[in-house]
Amino acid sequence: MAITRWDPFREVVALQNRVNSLFREMNEGDSPLTTASFVPAVDIYEDAKKVVLKLEVPGMEEKDLDVRVENNTLTVKGERKFEKDEKEENFHRIERRYGSFYRAFTLPSTVDTSNVQASYNAGVLKLELSKKPEAQPKQIKVNIGGQSKIENKTEEHELVGAR
Repeated sequence: MAITRWDPFREVVALQNRVNSLFREMNEGDSPLTTASFVPAVDIYEDAKKVVLKLEVPGMEEKDLDVRVENNTLTVKGERKFEKDEKEENFHRIERRYGSFYRAFTLPSTVDTSNVQASYNAGVLKLELSKKPEAQPKQIKVNIGGQSKIENKTEEHELVGAR
């Protein structure tokens, strides 16, 4: 009787290989030109005055994009169409994704949904959502020793070159 060493990860690796082959089979269609929908990558960041979303949608025109805000939900829809200029048998490989996409983002209550700006440049859709004035940070002066001081600051404008 041969003694075999037990490897606890053998079943995990086998399961991963099965799942990978399943996804490979799903992505392969009857035709090599089968179009699959794609999900554009997005970066989301914010500062004190606004929330900004940047979506990568290269190869698309502005007319193919639909941006809406409804009930504190921002939706971006679009479709990248496959150009049929070339004959199908001339292609060796098609790795770019074509088809329609839909992304939805729930907006925080601090965003002013009536003030949204969209721009499109070099394949990047940039959406800027302004924050409500009451949601923007305010600096509060701390009084030391319980005394309240009211400071009147007068702005002095200095002319350039005048002394």
